[in-house]
Amino acid sequence: MTTRTLGTTSESSSWDALIDRHLGRQAVERGLSSNSLEAYSADLRDFAAFCVEAGIEPATLDHRALTAWLEELADRGFKVTSQRRHLAAVHGLIRELLDDKILEHDPAEDLKLRPHPRPLPRTLSRKDVDRLIDTIDKSTLRGQRDHAMLEMAYACGLRVSELVTLRLYQIDTDEGFVTVIGKGNKERVVPMGGAALRALKTYLAARHEAARAGVEAKGGSVAETIKPNSFLFISRLGRPMTRQGFFKALKGWAANDPALEWISPHTLRHCFATHLLEGGADLRAVQEMLGHSDISTTQIYTHLTQAHLRKVHRTYHPRASRGRPSTRNIED
Repeated sequence: MTTRTLGTTSESSSWDALIDRHLGRQAVERGLSSNSLEAYSADLRDFAAFCVEAGIEPATLDHRALTAWLEELADRGFKVTSQRRHLAAVHGLIRELLDDKILEHDPAEDLKLRPHPRPLPRTLSRKDVDRLIDTIDKSTLRGQRDHAMLEMAYACGLRVSELVTLRLYQIDTDEGFVTVIGKGNKERVVPMGGAALRALKTYLAARHEAARAGVEAKGGSVAETIKPNSFLFISRLGRPMTRQGFFKALKGWAANDPALEWISPHTLRHCFATHLLEGGADLRAVQEMLGHSDISTTQIYTHLTQAHLRKVHRTYHPRASRGRPSTRNIED
């Protein structure tokens, strides 16, 4: 990645003067630090050097020139993030050119960079998920709660905020479905699966017994304590679980295995989508269960399954092997 320097032509002088004035205004109006001003200055002078070399004066700057400049940045090895930073600096200069009537129209109005590549989420293998669940001590009420939460998060692809705000009436243990209230208060119905349902029933039974013991000691009624609108997952103090509480619980169990220490609650949602697609699930169905309004958000998981598909192809396709050709008779 290389940088440019301004020449000594009259064009460079005009660009120099505009940039100096622009940076001076930015320092006063926005109170930018010296480091920020230096970064802006470097980006703008690099842009001005391109314009000088191309014979572009401030008053003749147009959409075509900006497009050519961005293409050159890409050719010079600038990543999309760096291109966006350069473009943001130039946007500020263009606004000043418009205010000063040097330009009549904004040449960057319809300018679009290619979408920023989203980092692929890190996921666990199916064996890793089993190992994580096996680390939980299920002999205590707390362990049974954490086990049920992990199973629900993985089996239903729930966001952490959706998981910790679940209430009893949203669970249908007879049919094995959970009604999830997602972003924008949109409802979706997601199947729980056998493992999650068993863990949830075990937890609810233990919770009911604990509530009964506590209430009987005080001479009250369990029905008054556990109502349909009660939160599904509660702390030892009887309060609803929080995002931070679940994060702490998950990290506590993951700490038992050094290979799992990096995980976060959202990892289980990533695993849900990835493992479904690896198993052949329809992308639209996964989108609906995740609660994504745009299928392009769901499509990121298709990239994660490519390695799995390559492995399957190498394993089962008769001509995928890189070994020696078969000497078997073609008529066999």
